Amino acid sequence: MRKLVYYIAATLDGFIAGPDGADPTGPDGFWPIPGDYVQYLAAEYPETLPDPARKALSVTAEGTHFDTVLEGRKTYEIGLEAGFTDAYPHLRHLVFSTTLTESPDPAVELVTSDPVAKVRELKQEDGKDLWLIGGGELAGALYTEIDRLIVKLGPLTIGAGIPLFGRTAAFEPRTWNLTDHVVLESGAAFLTYSRG
Repeated sequence: MRKLVYYIAATLDGFIAGPDGADPTGPDGFWPIPGDYVQYLAAEYPETLPDPARKALSVTAEGTHFDTVLEGRKTYEIGLEAGFTDAYPHLRHLVFSTTLTESPDPAVELVTSDPVAKVRELKQEDGKDLWLIGGGELAGALYTEIDRLIVKLGPLTIGAGIPLFGRTAAFEPRTWNLTDHVVLESGAAFLTYSRG
């Protein structure tokens, strides 16, 4: 059965974005992207690079982890504001929203129904794992369905922002088993946890 993997960058203090929800790696972002970080992504998780980055880095590798990306509307709109209706054309792309009425791109599937039910359906299909890119609100709604966490832990703190599971997630303590870790020279750590 396919797994739902929340593969997400987070600060040391547990935030995935600043208070405004803007792209932390964008032109006005606060998140530095060192060379070893980009090299590691291109080598180990090439399918998670957005299309412009794949083209700039000449990445053509299909990837071995994911064939489907799931994101919330707010995260999707960051790409739209940058001019990309489908930042991941090499993956099946689903956007979860209760406010969008149609997808801006024919290749992007709009899901307006219950995200938990949809993820349970997707898990039963053949294929590689499902990549939950964010945002925090969708991750909070799918909290009970997440089978694996891959936290790209950045060596920075921001004090306030959007937490890993959003601002409205229910209090539900859960333990996770560390199954892999890689620490880069720049200080970023890739921490992989499976549900305990």
